[in-house]
Amino acid sequence: MKRNPVAWAALVVSTAALISSTGVLRPMPAAPKVSPEGQKVAAALSQAYEAVAEAVKPSAVLISVKKKSSGPNMRNFQFPFPGNPGNPGGPRGPQSPRDMKDLEEMLKKFFGPEGVPQNNQFGGPGSGVGSGFVYDDQGHILTNNHVIEGAEKITVGFHDGIELPATVVGADDKSDVAVIKVDSTNYPALLRGDSRKLKVGDLVMAVGSPFELSQSVTTGIISATERNNVRINDYESFLQTDAAINPGNSGGPLVNMAGEVVGVNSAIVTGGRGNDGIGFAIPIDMAQNVADQLIKDGKVSRSRIGIKLDPLTPVLAKQLGLEPGVKGILVGEVVDDSPAAKSGLKQGDVIIGWGGETIPSLPAFRLRVASSPAGREVAVEYYRDGERKTATIVPAPAENVVFDIERQIEKKDDSSPAKEPEKSPVGDFGLEVQPLTPELAKSLGLPDGASGLLVSDVKENSPAEAEGLKQGDVITKVLRDKSVQPVGDVKSFQELAAQSEILSFYVQSSSSVNRFVSLSKTK
Repeated sequence: MKRNPVAWAALVVSTAALISSTGVLRPMPAAPKVSPEGQKVAAALSQAYEAVAEAVKPSAVLISVKKKSSGPNMRNFQFPFPGNPGNPGGPRGPQSPRDMKDLEEMLKKFFGPEGVPQNNQFGGPGSGVGSGFVYDDQGHILTNNHVIEGAEKITVGFHDGIELPATVVGADDKSDVAVIKVDSTNYPALLRGDSRKLKVGDLVMAVGSPFELSQSVTTGIISATERNNVRINDYESFLQTDAAINPGNSGGPLVNMAGEVVGVNSAIVTGGRGNDGIGFAIPIDMAQNVADQLIKDGKVSRSRIGIKLDPLTPVLAKQLGLEPGVKGILVGEVVDDSPAAKSGLKQGDVIIGWGGETIPSLPAFRLRVASSPAGREVAVEYYRDGERKTATIVPAPAENVVFDIERQIEKKDDSSPAKEPEKSPVGDFGLEVQPLTPELAKSLGLPDGASGLLVSDVKENSPAEAEGLKQGDVITKVLRDKSVQPVGDVKSFQELAAQSEILSFYVQSSSSVNRFVSLSKTK
């Protein structure tokens, strides 16, 4: 059919006229512009954020750790194809192998070209990433205990791409604070703020390496202070923030708008792996107290006064004759000859003040007592028989104040088997051993009278690991002077190892067959 050009032109014109009449091509009104004043405020806020991020950048670090993970676990690794015992008759999934060639390719993808599990898969050497910040001009880095706990190797990455090995100076699992050190003083320490001055609504910025994305910053506000019932750490008084904190942010700084660190990002509350707007940071005042002790002594000393703490409920407060709204801690028990007993405190007293400060909660009081220097007088305010009183108390080192229940545990421990023997390294073969006690033999399911040396540790990438030795294996015999002989004690085994280029012995194992093993000394 021939097309009529005139007819087509008429159709186009009429269509355009119709669209125009319906208003489709009418100009739309422009969106209202942001007022100049609003733009100024927004620009000033952006510049403030930029300045803070730039100030923090040289001090914020990425911490990479290498940890030894547990052994393989194949229980949940199933191929859902027909006939699979784990999924009998089930449908073929999108990753299911269709034939042996597909299966081979899948195994190569999963295990690597040589069929060997790669790092982070099935019990290979594990790794993790956290954050931290330069604490002082001596190369100390502050982070979380859970970031470096169990690490065999720690590497600190700086903003300029430099990576340095780090060693652990000290760690405190009760507060989740740790200090590591690098051999460099080229990076500036982050300025420290005063977390006690923070107020709900204050602007803050979280800096760290979420999901290994170093030098990431997020912003928010202080949502709450003194969150001490989160039950994450033994001693806690968290800052709560809605600045996004994700896996990898742990140990990084939470800073105020002056670029001063006010908290150490530590935890999140989430329904999944990511951020749901509820993050927690350890106040810098608390973290600094712990860090300074770790740097000085390698450990944290805490104090006790010798009272069992009980919450003060409204019912108990009324029965004790207190005015409504009184906040404090009820003394449940007083340890004999303790600082509390010496100060005159008694069961039933209600403590309402410590060192001139009120007591918002039981965990807060416990933290303040623990943080008080031992041997230094502290004023304590309390109610007794409805009357307000004041006393002076001298906290003692925690180890010097023992509760009855702890004495009972100690007695039980005294009656239990002797402490586990010390581990001893064996030359250059990559293993540590200890005597096999009857108690250890029984726990390993070995027959009565079993003797030998217990493999207590196997070093990574060592001859022992290469031969498949595992923690818990038992060495019962050695090849010495061309004959199989009893292994003897640790010292004789170490002497044999020292004079041998190849160390051969017989191993009993609960995870594999009993066998002779020959280890070649590392060159």
